[in-house]
Amino acid sequence: MSSVIQCRENTKTSQDCFGWAAQDTTGVLSPYHFKRRAVGSEDVSLKITHCGVCYSDVIYSKNKHGDSMYPVVPGHEIVGIVKEVGGNVERFKAGDHVAVGSYVNSCRDCEECNEGLEVYCSKKLVPTFNSIDEDGTVTKGGFSSFILVHQRYCFKIPDNYPLASAAPLLCAGISVYTPMMHHKMNQPGKRLGVVGLGGLGHMAVLFGKGFGLHVTVFSTSASKKEEALNLLGADNFVLSNDEHQMKSLTRSLDFIVDSASGDHSFDQYLALLKTKGILALVGYPNEIKITPQPLLSGMRSISGSWTGGTRQTQEMLDFCSVHKIYPQIEIIPIQYAYEAFERMMKNDVKYRFVIDIENSLK
Repeated sequence: MSSVIQCRENTKTSQDCFGWAAQDTTGVLSPYHFKRRAVGSEDVSLKITHCGVCYSDVIYSKNKHGDSMYPVVPGHEIVGIVKEVGGNVERFKAGDHVAVGSYVNSCRDCEECNEGLEVYCSKKLVPTFNSIDEDGTVTKGGFSSFILVHQRYCFKIPDNYPLASAAPLLCAGISVYTPMMHHKMNQPGKRLGVVGLGGLGHMAVLFGKGFGLHVTVFSTSASKKEEALNLLGADNFVLSNDEHQMKSLTRSLDFIVDSASGDHSFDQYLALLKTKGILALVGYPNEIKITPQPLLSGMRSISGSWTGGTRQTQEMLDFCSVHKIYPQIEIIPIQYAYEAFERMMKNDVKYRFVIDIENSLK
């Protein structure tokens, strides 16, 4: 009992934190000491054990959007162990395995927040790093020793689920789980196409099989066939640049999850959907070019999606635990993070880097 009481005592002053940060547009990361706020009454403070590496870490470390606020401490696929909670926190206690995703605050009052869709907050969404929080400080992410977050944006990881495997679920996982649930892609026996086999695409395959779907992977690289079928469990593999293979699947799919970020044809995929079929875009190509005919001729739809709200994130973590869905990961030390960035830009990862913060951040 005394340990729980100790856990609930608020720390009166800001706390020293250690991480790795990008200092300029080179994106090179180096050790960095900074302060985190005192633990508030609704806060959860967690010791970070692992953090996944997302392409957004590359974007802001290298200022590719022109709005990076250096020093940038990246990382928004965060998992760890609770070390302290505020006095009004009831859902978490010291020792719990928890996770933090791509945002750490929102207005909590708009229509989207009230529906549990905080990631679409219409007033003030606060991303986990490179954003201004309500106290005026710049948020700093999971490439660090610990983080504080309002309890609303903290999630329980089931005790039997490996912490390292949980990290990619907080961005790559929820980014595909959300549109799949929204569009009812969890109906056993339906047919799903997955475009692109990277961090998000491989999660779409795993969820598709977990939902009992027939899954076809589309890729421009024949080298991915073996892993798509035998490692990830897809039912079919199609080279998207093979016109004959593509035409053979005309009007055969109920859903498509498109995770490809390179520019590509959308018409050829829309033609593969059945009447009323849905293509959910989770990748980030430079532009979307379509002609009306494939949409109109089959009452087909294109939908977009970010990550996900708090309710669905917790639901996804529980689903993965029950159905034993584990991302394919490569665990690396923090000292290798920049090399991981370079490899990601070459699509040289299968299928998500996860930094072992606990054992390498010294």
